[in-house]
Amino acid sequence: MSTSDTTPAAPAVEIRGLRLAYGDHVVLDGIDLTVATGTVHALLGPNGAGKTTTVNILSTLLAPDAGTVRVCGHDVTTDAAAVRSCIGLTGQFAAVDDLLTARENLVLMGRLHHLPASEIRTRSTDLLARFGLSEVADDRPSTFSGGMRRRLDLAMGLVGRPRVLFLDEPTTGLDPRSRRAMWDVVRELVGEGVTILLTTQYLEEADHLADRISLLDGGHVVADGTAAELKRLVPGGHVRLTFPDTEALDLASLTLDGGDEDREALALDVPGTGDVATLRDLLVRLDGAGVPVAELSVRTPDLDDVFLALTGQPRRPQPAEEALR
Repeated sequence: MSTSDTTPAAPAVEIRGLRLAYGDHVVLDGIDLTVATGTVHALLGPNGAGKTTTVNILSTLLAPDAGTVRVCGHDVTTDAAAVRSCIGLTGQFAAVDDLLTARENLVLMGRLHHLPASEIRTRSTDLLARFGLSEVADDRPSTFSGGMRRRLDLAMGLVGRPRVLFLDEPTTGLDPRSRRAMWDVVRELVGEGVTILLTTQYLEEADHLADRISLLDGGHVVADGTAAELKRLVPGGHVRLTFPDTEALDLASLTLDGGDEDREALALDVPGTGDVATLRDLLVRLDGAGVPVAELSVRTPDLDDVFLALTGQPRRPQPAEEALR
């Protein structure tokens, strides 16, 4: 087997000790972050946590005060031109030119990337088709809906065939249908090998799309891991068992030595993670006591719970940070 078959791909983004301050206001305070190639990595955090600032540094729009930041293997400070050649950026607000048509916006981006004229024409036509904009290719974006403008904005970011794409709150203001259409585009891009760093205010969006999530607060990464790993950091998971009558509910409560009863729903909430071993143990104990179970469901903390538990608190050593290192 060749070395290339066994050596993992270099990270698309590597951040170590990133710091940025405006006077006495520290925005980023020693951030470490790694984004694996060919994945979606989400940055979550409250307003002012430093998400957009991080994206601006990665895309060479801001210079850090300290730390090392590498994108596609290039240092954003000493090799900014090489970084810009391998990235695409879609910001919080669509950066389309309303004086140009949709096609002209794409052609302009192609010229900025110094692409040959023939490639610009082909690339523009392909992207218009991909994003469902062929019929309005010669219309000005001022007549477009919010979703159409966002699709055009994303298409513009793809003209240069970026290896890494930064999406800064790309679905803000979109209706649910347009938001899910954008999710489909993100999945397609990752399937083609593009690495995506996504900032979003929609926790459901990160849960659906991200291979890994970093939670920023107060200029620090307070948690980092998969969605499932982050959810396990927060207590509150339980198994809900529903019974056919109050007699079965009472017997189950005695058999399992408690739990929170919901007599109206004939249900018993038993603390637990809902893993296979826990579920098997519960069902075996109930079956041994002759207690019939009508339904079973598992409730685990969601990213809303993680967000509320880990952000907005005074900065202190975080067990959650160490748990995933």
